[in-house]
Amino acid sequence: MEIKHSLLKLIIYLAMALYFLSVGTQLAGLKKLRHIFFAAGFAAATGAWTLRWVQVGHIPMQTMIEVFLTLGMVVGPVSLFCQRFLKIRDTLALAGDGLLGVVILFPAGFIFAERSVPLPPALQSPLFGPHVAVYMLAYIVMAKAGLQATAGLFGSRAGRREREAYDLIRLGFPLLTAGLLLGSVWGKLAWGDWWGWDPKELWSLACWLVYAFYFHWRAFFGRRFLKINLSLAVMGLGCILCTLLWVNLSRLFMGLHNYAS
Repeated sequence: MEIKHSLLKLIIYLAMALYFLSVGTQLAGLKKLRHIFFAAGFAAATGAWTLRWVQVGHIPMQTMIEVFLTLGMVVGPVSLFCQRFLKIRDTLALAGDGLLGVVILFPAGFIFAERSVPLPPALQSPLFGPHVAVYMLAYIVMAKAGLQATAGLFGSRAGRREREAYDLIRLGFPLLTAGLLLGSVWGKLAWGDWWGWDPKELWSLACWLVYAFYFHWRAFFGRRFLKINLSLAVMGLGCILCTLLWVNLSRLFMGLHNYAS
């Protein structure tokens, strides 16, 4: 781990600190102060993301630092949406949002290089932004579902956590589907095939299939097997982590989607 002192990195560190303070104030019962710190963390992450856009001259969703920076910014609006429309606003969920922001921004701040690379021809497409954006939204929603499911497996209120995870997965699954379909259309335009059996494509499909199985399982058995429902939500998040990290960083999975390496 190496601490960098560029303006971009300093703003990322600030966003991490503010997100972390939102966790502490939420756990301390200082809810109003938590909202202030969390909103400030989102603003700092957005500022870093905007600065990166200016630096590279295109929407910053290409390299790994840009992907994690985007994810760290997306935590804010997803958290607000879930509070207002899904009514997921208990202490665990709100503290988890801040912790999610810290964990996601950590690789952007301390691990991945800040250097920029030219945007390859295949990414110079109007589908680049929408395709990646829906996946980023889906990943954060499914991460929240995974956190709720983990809390249900190893903590209390398993029934409540299972319902919340289900609501979150219902929100994230259409986004995963949209990302998969947009990627297929993009592949046809860029490489002449709807599906190329690329490692990233296969892992993205694996994620989709895990959540599709989750819905079928829950539709058939309902809430009779809460632990299995929760375990499937955690398994889906595990597949997303493989898609996001292992496929991008491992030399075993070289393919057409290794721009982020």
